[in-house]
Amino acid sequence: MKYIVVNQMDGIATITFHRPEAMNALNSELLSNLEEVINRVEADPTVRVIVFTGEGKSFIAGADLNEMSQKTGLEIIDYSRKGAALFRHIETLSKPTIAAVNGYAFGGGFEFVLSTDIRIANEKASFAFPELNLGIVPGFNGTQRLPKCVGMSTAKEIIFTGRRIFAEEARELGIVNRVVGLDDFWDEVIKEAKVIAEKSMTALALTKAAMVSAEDVSIDIGKDIELGYMTAAFGTRDQKEGFDAFLEKRKPKF
Repeated sequence: MKYIVVNQMDGIATITFHRPEAMNALNSELLSNLEEVINRVEADPTVRVIVFTGEGKSFIAGADLNEMSQKTGLEIIDYSRKGAALFRHIETLSKPTIAAVNGYAFGGGFEFVLSTDIRIANEKASFAFPELNLGIVPGFNGTQRLPKCVGMSTAKEIIFTGRRIFAEEARELGIVNRVVGLDDFWDEVIKEAKVIAEKSMTALALTKAAMVSAEDVSIDIGKDIELGYMTAAFGTRDQKEGFDAFLEKRKPKF
């Protein structure tokens, strides 16, 4: 695939954005490549965790402005809807996702990070919404996800100013889970992925679905959503193996 490189090992699929000549900026072809890869790894039973990262010093430096500048309003609507739908698909995948943010995550790159489950940044990572400097509006649902992550007032300040947020501030705001030094960065990412990959994929999928489904509802509705997913886990092979392993004082084999 032209703009995506995929590697699989030990149940972990690493998806690398591979457009270094444009700092991995998103264009229509890259989005199509990504959609194809996501569908493939989602259907692959050997893939237990998905890790996203970028080639070079950039995670995703935003959208491809050269391509966008040639589009009409109606074409921009199609482009935005395609990207937003893909990011939502990633957000709701049954498999856990990790963003290994290795550098610039601007505009669409920032929006992509917000659609993943766990975010680990290296100390050189930085984030920004530069759209207002270009006279446009974020188009892949950053205006919706960032307020849920950092609160409405902080989200407005970040988007309205377009200022650059560096790794430590991103951690303090809850945008990323943690920041790791350059030398240890990839080892830490894979270590995290391996810990998750050892868990029950059935329970993980049900737990994630409960959390995503209940994100925007009241606790009274959310508790019943959780109850449904929790009940669904009982009677599965993984539930029986987990209980047996606990009683037999051994590590479960999911």
